[in-house]
Amino acid sequence: MTIQERKKNLEFLGKFLSQFTSSGIIHRDGIPFNDLFFEPFSTLIKRAHEQNGWFTQENILYATGSWAQILQPEKIDKWFKMYDFNQLSQPKNVGVVMAGNIPLVGFHDFISVLMSGNRVKAKLSSNDKLLLPMLAKYMEHVQPKFKDYITFVSGKLENIDAVIATGSDNTARYFDYYFGKYPHIIRHNRNAVAVLTGTETEAQLSGLTDDIMLYFGLGCRNVSKLFVPVGYDFNKIFKAFLKYKDLINYQKYANNYDYNKAVYLMSVDRDVRDSLIDNALVLLKKDVHYSAPIGVVFYEFYNRLDDVQKIINQDVEKIQVVVGSTPKINSIPFGSTQIPQLWDYADGVDVIQFLLAL
Repeated sequence: MTIQERKKNLEFLGKFLSQFTSSGIIHRDGIPFNDLFFEPFSTLIKRAHEQNGWFTQENILYATGSWAQILQPEKIDKWFKMYDFNQLSQPKNVGVVMAGNIPLVGFHDFISVLMSGNRVKAKLSSNDKLLLPMLAKYMEHVQPKFKDYITFVSGKLENIDAVIATGSDNTARYFDYYFGKYPHIIRHNRNAVAVLTGTETEAQLSGLTDDIMLYFGLGCRNVSKLFVPVGYDFNKIFKAFLKYKDLINYQKYANNYDYNKAVYLMSVDRDVRDSLIDNALVLLKKDVHYSAPIGVVFYEFYNRLDDVQKIINQDVEKIQVVVGSTPKINSIPFGSTQIPQLWDYADGVDVIQFLLAL
């Protein structure tokens, strides 16, 4: 399969996904194989929500719409130009163990294996087992050669040459034990953090609430920790949260919010109770850790930005991405955490380069 054939396949997939965005599900003319896939995929979105209550239609459409933005011809071309695909001597079988915390969270690994010229053996999470196989079928219809390159595995991963596995800190230890003998990328818990100065605009704070609340905060790129200057006025953030006020009416989210609130309020540690800030949608809790439970965002005060940079450097293995607007901190803009580009790799590990070197 030529590089051009692979690129064209991604372009067609992007056009197909452009029908499923936050604006709604809208049928468009001129998209290959739309008569076979549009209605089934529309139905599958509803089934995915029934199978996993965290996968609301809004969240699924945000994910598919984001991928439609990412899979633009100029972005695909830029991605491919970063590599020498002649490095790969022959296709290898690459096992990909996927997480299921947000819709299509393993899709980047999936297409990276295929675009590198390797074969993918994908082991889906039980929480996200419907959407990707349908998109894989679409890719196979656009380019039948992909049929020999895509396998979904329900049991044990076997006959593989390398592994990419994503999970929690606990499962990462399991992955190390079972897959350590293969060339591998093994990911564990990471979270995004935001560094605030108190000078953020309303638009920036609105973007920050997207970084926090999209996907109910379940993604590794969701902001779960804030670094704020001493004396910071949290009312600025609370005003920005208003656009998500209806989220508290979603029972699964509300149950987690109520539970965590009760746990903190009943804590024997007075500092925990006194540091809790509640706006009836999100709990802000003073904490040095990064992985906050659903409905909670940790915060930590600082005196100098240099101190924050030291903490980030020290805890780099726990942080997926940093959000902010100060030149002193290497960060990405507010509101951009959930739309990474094709060359933005999880944990900063270049997956394509890893695959081409097999």
